[in-house]
Amino acid sequence: MKILLAKPRGFCAGVDRAIEIVETALKVCGPPVYVRHEIVHNRHVVESLRAKGAIFVEELSEVPEHATVIFSAHGVPKAVWAEARSRKLRAIDATCPLVLKVHQEVDRDHRGGYELILIGHADHPEVIGTLGQIPDKFHLITTVEDVEALTVEDPDHLSYVTQTTLSVDECKDIVEALHRRFPKIKGPRQEDICYATQNRQNAVKEMADSVDLLLVLGAPNSSNSNRLKELGDQRGIRAYLIESFRDIQTGWLNGVHSVGITAGASAPELLVREVVDFLKSHGADTVDELAVVEENVEFQLPKELLQVRPR
Repeated sequence: MKILLAKPRGFCAGVDRAIEIVETALKVCGPPVYVRHEIVHNRHVVESLRAKGAIFVEELSEVPEHATVIFSAHGVPKAVWAEARSRKLRAIDATCPLVLKVHQEVDRDHRGGYELILIGHADHPEVIGTLGQIPDKFHLITTVEDVEALTVEDPDHLSYVTQTTLSVDECKDIVEALHRRFPKIKGPRQEDICYATQNRQNAVKEMADSVDLLLVLGAPNSSNSNRLKELGDQRGIRAYLIESFRDIQTGWLNGVHSVGITAGASAPELLVREVVDFLKSHGADTVDELAVVEENVEFQLPKELLQVRPR
């Protein structure tokens, strides 16, 4: 049995940055440091940071006044920033810069008087954060059918943005439907699908003809990981989303000659290595890597963290 590793896979620059923000805040401020929601969608990352002194909360009401709180990589509504200021919290923003780009587009178009549309999945933290930039004139759509059912005030003055971790193909169909129904609709200057999402999907597409089984490491609530698994399904590969090697059922390996492995943008490389070791113990004898593109993106730490002084 052969193992084929997708490259790129795993951590993206936004996730690296978010984790570094928490670790740096713990060093500079000292524990505890509070984090609103999971910093990224991976329980292994969360548990590691919790062991270092991070306290994860669902709401700001759980954070003591004057404490340090970090907002997750998915972004937060403006109301959360207002609450943090009112409670005198030292807030540090770990929102991915690519998500911040979407927020800036939303603010710009809202100031221009546009009625706004967001293509995304309801209840995803990134979507909640983006919708929370503008409390009104915002429509959330997920399917082509949603486009047909959309009721707007002025069809000639519309603008749309997208959740960054959606499937490129999924967005394409919805965007085409928007342009068919609303020919004057205004879109972003460039597609809001993040580079890491695109690259990881392209790597799965490249390996699709070479593997019998695809294992995607990622959390069940990770949008980009779920899209990778769905992409395998669409390519006719048996694909499974797993959180670690412990989720692998040995029956999946029956008759398999080649296993593809990839990882969502929040999954650490350690988990990939553990899966490789597990497969080797069950008959895998070669490990190759399929490189589609080299990633060299880096994001700077937020200025509020660089300027922070220990209390």
